Amino acid sequence: MALYELPAKLKKHSLCPGCGHGIILRLIAETLEEMELQDKKILVLGVGCSCNANGILGGDDFQCAHGRASAVATGMKLYLESQGKETCIITYQGDGDAGVIGLAETLNAAYRNENITVFTINNSNFAMTGGQMSWTTLKGQKTTTSVHGRDCAITGNPIHLPEMIANQFDVAYAARAAVCDVKHINQAKKFIKKAIQAQMDKKGYSIVEFLSQCPTNWGMAPVAAAKYVAEQMMVEYPVGEFKVKE
Repeated sequence: MALYELPAKLKKHSLCPGCGHGIILRLIAETLEEMELQDKKILVLGVGCSCNANGILGGDDFQCAHGRASAVATGMKLYLESQGKETCIITYQGDGDAGVIGLAETLNAAYRNENITVFTINNSNFAMTGGQMSWTTLKGQKTTTSVHGRDCAITGNPIHLPEMIANQFDVAYAARAAVCDVKHINQAKKFIKKAIQAQMDKKGYSIVEFLSQCPTNWGMAPVAAAKYVAEQMMVEYPVGEFKVKE
């Protein structure tokens, strides 16, 4: 097989050049393979750029209505385990899907400490629909609906989802990672493994938020977008682990 060919059961993605989604999906795929969970995995997809993950990891995927991934994942987990099937249920969502449209579903799953894993990608805008302002948009950041920069006196401040969950609920694991350089990519993979392991150990709910570059909607070259994550986003959104249940 040539190096550029994919196995027949997988498909190529259609993500923008320089987007962080591709890196994150590769890390998830590697981790599932290393943990020998490919055949137990169901990827529950939110609406947004995350839709590009349909089919590219192989195995079972399920496309949800906008914002409903945590609710669907919960139902899947409870039903399949009631049938004696060990599963690894992962949601893959953008910040708009998990932290805006689906905030109620996300928080209710965390509140109940459901034994699922949530991966949410924070690129500080509604990327799929044209780069509008999201609850994660930085103070002063320009988007298609905040052309003069986000005014937090009017819109409120950026939402910090994993910290909110870690501070309010008795969950198993909560962390934030970034994929802007090799150091943080390696750290992100460790967080992915810890989050999935928490689920497999039946400790309960786990979430990792990933800071991701969005060159297309930010109007930047990929290298500049990665630098923006490191120098701007990580100031507002520090990376690290916020809760680890032993």
